[in-house]
Amino acid sequence: MTATAFRAGTRHAPPADPDDRWLAAALHLAFVLLLGGAVVRLLTHGPRGAHTGWILGLFLLFGALWLLGRAAAPGPRRGEHPTTRHLLWLGAVFAVWLVLLVLAPSATWCTMPLLFTGLHRLPVRVAVPLAAVVTVLVVVSEIRVNTGAFNPNLVIAPVALGTVATAVLVHGRRLADRQRLLIADLVRARGELAASERHAGVLAERQRLSAEIHDILAQSLSSQRMLLQAAERHWDTSPDTARRHVRDATETAGRALAEVRRFVRDLTPLDLAEGTLVPALRALAGREDGPEQAVGFRLDGAPGPLPATVEAAVLRVTQGALANVREHSGAARAVITLTCTEDRITVDIADDGRGFDAGRVLRRGREAGGTRGHGLPVMRTRARQAGGTLAVESAPGEGTVVTMSVPLGTPDGTGGDAR
Repeated sequence: MTATAFRAGTRHAPPADPDDRWLAAALHLAFVLLLGGAVVRLLTHGPRGAHTGWILGLFLLFGALWLLGRAAAPGPRRGEHPTTRHLLWLGAVFAVWLVLLVLAPSATWCTMPLLFTGLHRLPVRVAVPLAAVVTVLVVVSEIRVNTGAFNPNLVIAPVALGTVATAVLVHGRRLADRQRLLIADLVRARGELAASERHAGVLAERQRLSAEIHDILAQSLSSQRMLLQAAERHWDTSPDTARRHVRDATETAGRALAEVRRFVRDLTPLDLAEGTLVPALRALAGREDGPEQAVGFRLDGAPGPLPATVEAAVLRVTQGALANVREHSGAARAVITLTCTEDRITVDIADDGRGFDAGRVLRRGREAGGTRGHGLPVMRTRARQAGGTLAVESAPGEGTVVTMSVPLGTPDGTGGDAR
């Protein structure tokens, strides 16, 4: 964001901050005190004559212009350009001050409030030359009224004070401008970060929904289709077998419906609702076991309490691997092996099917940007989200082994959010 764009965006900025109000109040107080001192000096030490009343009137006009003009022609907020009304007011104040400077040298006492006001409100490119002109006028006025020997401080002191005032206020203005730009950049960066986090959240939720839909609906519909196709083949030749396939398809549809309802309520998988991982895997193997494809379950070791996310991920990966076995492998037998150690849990799904070139399939998936198929990518995502890894070993004619391994325990040795 450029400085011009930022200034354009601050036209509807909130009211000035307390620091600006305190500075304005200090300038008003200093002006009133110095103006009062100049009037007192005029009345006590000034020359007596017909012009004294006019000079006193000019002092009063000077003070009225200063005080009343602040309300009628307020200065610009930081980052804004001064209005025409404010510039006219400031010009009138300086014009009256110049006349007083000629008639009453004590008007030089009001220089500092004028100098601070010009620097504080005007653009730097205007304020700095104005400060130089005011300083020169003060020096000339001091030298003009000096009646004794030349005093170098009459030149040095105004120049030094004007230089310090200019440097301090210009430096403050630049710091404030940089601070505003920095705040604008931070606000913009925070907005971009929030948008990026929202986008990442949308993608993560979309990926989660895709995985759940694949595991719940796609696999269920695929199983129902295969069962109904088998029932159709046996409809005339073996009615009992056909009816058994239809019953199995009905049960599969019922389980899928229950899973969808639990998913809508954001609950754990149905198989884990009333038990732990081992009974769920054993029940899954029992449902998948049949005359056309035998599925067995083996347990190696004794699993302890597991985090719910790990149990759900292992179950879903196993379901996905068995769906691939059923649909693509042509295997006669598959075995689920759950291996439990103190620091790791591993599930292997092995089949004696036709196998495939695992390296070629993975390369094709990467070249397609992960858009080809959902089985393996979904399983890998689930394993990664559970803190584990997924490996696939296969070769044409040699079957396939899908292995998911998840380390257990946190760095402090605890088991996480175990059930």
